[in-house]
Amino acid sequence: MDESRKKELEKLALKIRIGIVEEIKARGFGHIGGSLSVADALAVLYGSVMKYDPKNPKDPDRDKLVCSKGHAGPAVYATLAVEGFFPYEVLKTLNQPGTILPSHCDRKKTPGIDMTTGSLGQGTSLAVGIALGDRLEGRKSRTFLFVGDGEADEGQVWEAAMFTGAKKITNLVWMIDDNKKQLDGYTKDIINPFDFEEKFRSFGFDAHRIDGNDVEQLYDLLSRPAADKPLAIILDTVKGKGIPEVENTVNNHSMNIKPEVCDKWLADLNAQLAQYR
Repeated sequence: MDESRKKELEKLALKIRIGIVEEIKARGFGHIGGSLSVADALAVLYGSVMKYDPKNPKDPDRDKLVCSKGHAGPAVYATLAVEGFFPYEVLKTLNQPGTILPSHCDRKKTPGIDMTTGSLGQGTSLAVGIALGDRLEGRKSRTFLFVGDGEADEGQVWEAAMFTGAKKITNLVWMIDDNKKQLDGYTKDIINPFDFEEKFRSFGFDAHRIDGNDVEQLYDLLSRPAADKPLAIILDTVKGKGIPEVENTVNNHSMNIKPEVCDKWLADLNAQLAQYR
């Protein structure tokens, strides 16, 4: 990756994080930890990898995103707003009456959302269906699936993974957000997930663990041509990445945050963004 592209993707990740904080500030609370951890992956997908058109969000030949880890909805919304799917100011209506941005992604309400998700595990099966349908229709599009590490406690995740590997659905990319935490604590203390990379390989995937908060590593892997096996990327991430106070909060799945705290975070993030200009 050349330096200019890397900087553009890092800038986009900062803009996504700023959007996430804007959403949480307006609401006063929300799922901030797992949203921040996937900001870099979303920046790479929408900044360099995915094929889409904000003016034609239902183009059947577009690449699709399924956010099965529903609590990361604010990160997806921030990305879509930055990329022009809807006005940026709409972010400030997150999960409020009449909003087009409900707590979990809803394809019938939000431009750019490809599948309704939130009931953990179900998005994996839905992504399999989308990708398989595109393949049967002869489309060249790909589907990208975000799965939470805590969400992987659900048996449905592994049924969908087994089907993906068995049928070699190579136009579906699995991305496991391994930020080591879930709602109730650390994943290793609740149900030890063991080695995600080894597990996906045993299901017939081309599986790789990378630093999921490094845009260069993300780009290098996501921009590879499709192989004869479906791709699984284990994103080794930090929950709350990009905001030290959130990173260092143990219970950072969902947080109540005062406006003045958000303002401080926004000032810090905007100062980082200004360094790129």
